[in-house]
Amino acid sequence: MAPKPAAAIPVEIWGCCRSLVPYFTFILLLCAITSLNQLRYGALHSRCAFMINSGSSMDHIIHLPSGSILSSQHAAARQASSYNLPPSLLASDQSLISHENRLRILIGILTLADQYQRRSFLRLVYRTQQVPANVQIDIKFVFCNLTKEEQRIWVALEIMLYDDIIILNCTENMDLGKTYTYFSSLWEMFKDEDDQHSESSSSRRPYPPYHYVMKGDDDTYFRLEKLAESLKPLPREDLYYGFVIPCESKDPFKHYMSGMGFAVSWDIVEWVRDSDIPRRHHVGPEDMVFGEWLKMGRKGRNRHSAKWSMYNFPEPPTHCSHELWPETIAVHLLKKEPRWIKTLKYFNVTRNLKPSKLYHIP
Repeated sequence: MAPKPAAAIPVEIWGCCRSLVPYFTFILLLCAITSLNQLRYGALHSRCAFMINSGSSMDHIIHLPSGSILSSQHAAARQASSYNLPPSLLASDQSLISHENRLRILIGILTLADQYQRRSFLRLVYRTQQVPANVQIDIKFVFCNLTKEEQRIWVALEIMLYDDIIILNCTENMDLGKTYTYFSSLWEMFKDEDDQHSESSSSRRPYPPYHYVMKGDDDTYFRLEKLAESLKPLPREDLYYGFVIPCESKDPFKHYMSGMGFAVSWDIVEWVRDSDIPRRHHVGPEDMVFGEWLKMGRKGRNRHSAKWSMYNFPEPPTHCSHELWPETIAVHLLKKEPRWIKTLKYFNVTRNLKPSKLYHIP
């Protein structure tokens, strides 16, 4: 018996199926695009996570790099995820700039453990500043061993919140070797023993950890962007930078750089640690003694005096003072609040304050 022919599909059903084909095709296309975007997002997320992690500053010493001053949008993004993370606010392309390619500057502000209010004020001053995306400036407050119970509590809380403090193994002093202890301790603080044994070169932090290390006073106002602009074109080896003394001179080889704020390249930091010259001669006015070390050791052959972008507060007028002006890098002797207010007002530091219904500041 011959098989029965297959039943014919009704014309109405066939027409309906044909009309659905474009919809199925469109759905498949959407699925393909979604899958592709997920793959691209995953790769981008991994890359960004690596760049941000590799850019953090010396996590084994400074557990959270919250002393770092990066650029504006990046710090805001990182601060949004944790209050402890860095301050001022970072540029959109920050994550695309590797840690190795940034200009890295450490500013150690020598102060006293009891100066809680001064540190809080300086955090406001520096964490609201912006620097270019290819610059990293870490600001640390530096003092000697704690001696009081209240210091152990308050300073520990500061470290937990800001992690921007270095406590040196010394007895508090000004001209008995504190500056020597600061510079000679940095190599040990910022070396990374874990990375030395790492087989992956991509996980190692760059060398040197900082191109320039600065010592500053807590009555000096540094304008970070101008400081970075001034240092960027200078040699990164054997450099000695600051405001040359005597005040009347602009010759950086004349004598030494003022203690208001002077910087050296990382190789000089290592030399201070290793040389017998500073180890045996560290008592006396700290800025003058530092200059004598370099003279005796024939170091700091590359010198730069930032005069008159660095100067003392204009009142009263002296050979070391200067009127406030736009190209300022540092203003010294801001020991009282009225001087700080006049200086900050001149540089219009609140210009980025956004209008809001929550406050009215005329």
